[in-house]
Amino acid sequence: MTVAPTRPYSREDWSSAFVNVDEELTDVALIPVRGTIPSELKGTLYRNGPGRLERNGHRVHHPFDGDGMIAAMRFENGAVSLTNRFVRTEGWLAEEKANKVLYRGVFGSQKPGGRLANAFDLRLKNIANTNVVRLGDQLLALWEAAEPHALDPVSLETRGLSRMDGVLKKGEAFSAHPRFDAGHHDRPRMVTFGVKAGPRSTIRLMEFATDGPDAGVLLNDRSDSFPGFAFLHDFAITPNWAVFLQNAISFNPLPFVTGEKGAAQCLASQPGGKGRFWLIPRDCGRFAGQKPRILEAPDGFVFHHLNAFEDGDHVVVESIVYDDFPSIGPDDDFAQVDFDSIPEGILHRCRLDLSREMVQTERIANRTCEFAMVNPQRQGLSAQYAWMAVAERDIGNDPLQAIQKLDLSSGDTSTWSAAPRGFVSEPLMVARPGASAEDDGWVLDLVWNGARGASDLVILNAADLSEAAVLELPLAIPHGLHGSWAASV
Repeated sequence: MTVAPTRPYSREDWSSAFVNVDEELTDVALIPVRGTIPSELKGTLYRNGPGRLERNGHRVHHPFDGDGMIAAMRFENGAVSLTNRFVRTEGWLAEEKANKVLYRGVFGSQKPGGRLANAFDLRLKNIANTNVVRLGDQLLALWEAAEPHALDPVSLETRGLSRMDGVLKKGEAFSAHPRFDAGHHDRPRMVTFGVKAGPRSTIRLMEFATDGPDAGVLLNDRSDSFPGFAFLHDFAITPNWAVFLQNAISFNPLPFVTGEKGAAQCLASQPGGKGRFWLIPRDCGRFAGQKPRILEAPDGFVFHHLNAFEDGDHVVVESIVYDDFPSIGPDDDFAQVDFDSIPEGILHRCRLDLSREMVQTERIANRTCEFAMVNPQRQGLSAQYAWMAVAERDIGNDPLQAIQKLDLSSGDTSTWSAAPRGFVSEPLMVARPGASAEDDGWVLDLVWNGARGASDLVILNAADLSEAAVLELPLAIPHGLHGSWAASV
């Protein structure tokens, strides 16, 4: 008789996070319940994610369709204060006024009324719920299918849609996963992209200044077309390359048009299809103006990359790889998802030999993981350490309940766990000002505390993941997506 493995969590604790954020707070002091806030932490931790999952009794089919809500935790003089605001998108304002759902969602959420009420309604609501980054005097709430929303970085009040001073056209895609070049060339930059997908897909690669009076000014801009449909959430950078992985995914829009599925549910792995690495030369690098390089990728599906770096004429890309495209079907309840039935994300390393057009891949960890990052100063360079969200069990697919530090050379790990009743989100590594060691700093993480039915802010020492402080938020923030750290200037 086979004995089922013991789960390190309760489904009720995990799913209890899928609730509406019911209030907006301003400058509420957060007091540590354990430990001390490091006085050298000076800046703001911004988090974005779905904050409204139900309206007038009608629930979203998938949390990724929830309206964006920004939480800002401001560190100053050894103290932390919390402010949160919904992004006042056009769709959010319209639905607030009507007190009912007016739009379909990309991930399968439907308007009330069944298939006929949804058929041929191809509008997409910009929900501004995926990431949030500071760029100059504005905060950008990102959703990758359209323009960003600009917010006041202190009050979080919505200023409106931003076309980046005329860089973007109306409705133009703008990635929710920019990468920050710490200064490989003349200055720090935000590197990002937009995709126009179809039988032939076009990637627009853009680089913006991030410091000084011209922060937000476009520095470089190029567009390249590639054969095949492109489903791209993330990418990686090196000093000379922007690296994209075109997953072997097909898109059949007919069920979306007829009201049966959301657009993302019309994606599926191509049987026998092969992914491709697309390497686009950065205009500030030594291959500026050259054509992109295309190499065949190994099997698997990638949402997120950890990092990339150059090693001679090789480009090394570290990514979280799934065996197949994970999705929630039209008849599935996301709160009851069977983790054993969906593929797990495992960290891999691909070595791209550009001279011989060959790719070698290796598995560099065995534990289910997501949301991995390196020290921001090592973005695009070889890094020794990575920090990521992992499952509590060493083997098997579960919700993310722990933070792990991984030595990418030796494989040694350190782990901080929120189990059995806590669930982690994307960890953010913040380097100590003036630090020389790569792992000198802190890891900040927003944790869902199933025992409290609310969220905790956890501050860990990056070197060994020992606990520096835990602060209890007077707010229940649903499982979210991405965030960023903006140091005080």
